[in-house]
Amino acid sequence: MITPVIILCLLSSPLLVAFIISTANGRKLATRKYACWGLGVAFIYFFVGHIVKTDGMIEMLPAWVPLRLQLIYATGVLELAIGVALFIPRYQTIAAKSAILVFVVFFPANVYAALNGVGLGGHQWGPVYLWIRAPLQILLIAWAYYLCLENHNRSMQSTTNASSD
Repeated sequence: MITPVIILCLLSSPLLVAFIISTANGRKLATRKYACWGLGVAFIYFFVGHIVKTDGMIEMLPAWVPLRLQLIYATGVLELAIGVALFIPRYQTIAAKSAILVFVVFFPANVYAALNGVGLGGHQWGPVYLWIRAPLQILLIAWAYYLCLENHNRSMQSTTNASSD
């Protein structure tokens, strides 16, 4: 059941370290940048899970899903691409939107795994695990939206308003 804790640590660490450094230096914190980096690190962790825990990931899918092994590798590569893109300012917006989409689309696999007690990442707890996983998914979506997207939209509006003054 350590997986959600690892995810939260990976997600928040870049922003926390940057906050400490910016406070010590008296500089403005680039929240979006480090929030995207945290989400990027989390997505790279998800990718590693697809490679290292492939069999467990396959079990998270119903037997009727075709090409489960290939699907696990493909979704892992997708998560890697999103993770890397979150480090590149030019691609952060599309990567954050893609991250939100992935969280929504992949959630049914977590529900299936919890309902079937798949022994991976806490799913062996059964439906009780969804009481942890669902809020974690909501937090990840909120992080991507409010810190990676909405924060960007606000800074773009500020730049536009300042240039029109």
